[in-house]
Amino acid sequence: MTTSILRNLLLALILGLSLVACKKEEAPPPAVVEVVTAPTDAADLAGWKKYLGATVKANMEGIRQRPFVYFVPAVSDEESQRQYDAQLETVQDTIARGVMPGNMLAFGSPDTTKLADLVVAAFKSATPGALKNVRVLVIGAVADQERMAEAVKASEAEFVFVEAN
Repeated sequence: MTTSILRNLLLALILGLSLVACKKEEAPPPAVVEVVTAPTDAADLAGWKKYLGATVKANMEGIRQRPFVYFVPAVSDEESQRQYDAQLETVQDTIARGVMPGNMLAFGSPDTTKLADLVVAAFKSATPGALKNVRVLVIGAVADQERMAEAVKASEAEFVFVEAN
């Protein structure tokens, strides 16, 4: 190759690299935050699942494991009462068995009074200090917040309350 061809190739390479270097780095698009509100219909299970999932996800900072999510059904008949009783037993068993630090127990329901009743009843059997470094997320009514926080207190879990909206 002749000197002029080498010089032209080198010049083209330098120009190409300088154009790449001058290109401004584009900022990533801002994250889209989906605002999900609680369904007004207690029977809208898909809507409740979406709402609880979004609320739990928004409160996952520092949680290292997949959370235990409990949906407490609105009690309106014998079958829903059976489901409520089964859910209470499940939560009581989980608390009695213990939950590893860095985990989360999350609760939500269209019937916030029944939800608060379940949380209070389930945590009656909690051993003092048994849930240290575990987050308990409750999505409920402000009127029930204090009694639920008091019920969770002895377990030493981190109580996080989100008002159902």
